[in-house]
Formats: sequence, C-alpha cells, structure tokens
Amino acid sequence: MASEKDILADALALPPEQRARIAHELLVSLDEREDPRAADAWLAELDQRAREVENGTAELEDWEVVRDRLAQRWRSGSPR
Repeated sequence: MASEKDILADALALPPEQRARIAHELLVSLDEREDPRAADAWLAELDQRAREVENGTAELEDWEVVRDRLAQRWRSGSPR
C-alpha cells in the first residue's frame, strides 16, 4: 500500500481540475452530519422565494450592486 506521502505527491502532480475534484470528494467524506431534512428545507425556501418574485413582493437588487457589496465584505474581512 502506498504511503500518505506518496499519495499526496501523486495527487499534487495531477492537473488542477482533477485535484479540485479529489479535494472536494475528500472534504465531503469528512462531513458525516448530513441532515436529511436540509434538502427539503432548501427546496421550500427556493419555492417561497420564487413565489415572492412572481407575485412582486420580493425586494430585488441589481447584480452589480450585490457584487460590489460582496466584494467590499471580502476585502474588509467582514462576514456581513
């Protein structure tokens, strides 16, 4: 069996896309706390938001405004 060091060296020699896929799979494998209700909750939230957009009650913002606000947050290190 290959050593950790060998596996890491082989993985680092892969193209970026393959490294990203492997990294994603490894991270997903660490999360054993999957909430079976989460998917249903997200679908309900998406349905609600879509209804708000359709009936005109949602407050919509231009993408440029949202993008600029997010960029400012990331530059300042502030989560909100």
